[in-house]
Amino acid sequence: MAKSRQTKEQHVQELTEWLKTAKGAVLANFQGLKVKESEELRQQCRDQNVSYSASKKTLLKKILINAGYDVDLKNFDGGIAVVLGQEDEVSPAQIVANFAKKHELVKIFGGVLEGKFIDAAKVAELAKVPGRQELYARLVGSINAPVSGLVNVLAGNLRGLVNVLNAVKNAKV
Repeated sequence: MAKSRQTKEQHVQELTEWLKTAKGAVLANFQGLKVKESEELRQQCRDQNVSYSASKKTLLKKILINAGYDVDLKNFDGGIAVVLGQEDEVSPAQIVANFAKKHELVKIFGGVLEGKFIDAAKVAELAKVPGRQELYARLVGSINAPVSGLVNVLAGNLRGLVNVLNAVKNAKV
C-alpha cells in the first residue's frame, strides 16, 4: 500500500530529528535480504538500542538536507536504510559491518559521525573500534592494575612468611 503524503512528511520529520540527535549513523543497502534476515538485523538493532529505518532515496535526500548534510545519493544503488545510534557512535557501524560479513547483499554506503558525512571505508574503520562499555571496562582494568599488583606483592610477602613458619613448624615435628 502506498504511503500518503502526510505519512511521508511525518516520516521525513521524524527521521530528520533522529538524525540530528544521533551520535552516529550508517547508510547501507539492505535490498534483496529475505524477511527473516531483515528481522534478524532489526532485532540486533533493538538489542543495542539502535534505530533502523528504510526509506526511499527521494525521502532520504530530503531527510539529509533537512538535517544539514549535502550527500549525493545518485551513486548509491538500491534501497537505502539508515541505522542510527542515539547513545553510542560505534554501535551502528559495528552492527551493520558484522551483518555485512554474514550477508553479501549488504553494502555500506557511508555514515554520519560528529556531524559530518563519512565514507564506507571510515565506517568500516569505526566498526573495528571497541564499544563504549568495553572501553570503560578497559579503563577500569587499567586503573585497577597497579592497585591489584601492589596487593599481590604485599600478599606475597605474607605468604612467604607463612610458608617459612610452616617449614619451621614441620622441622620441629
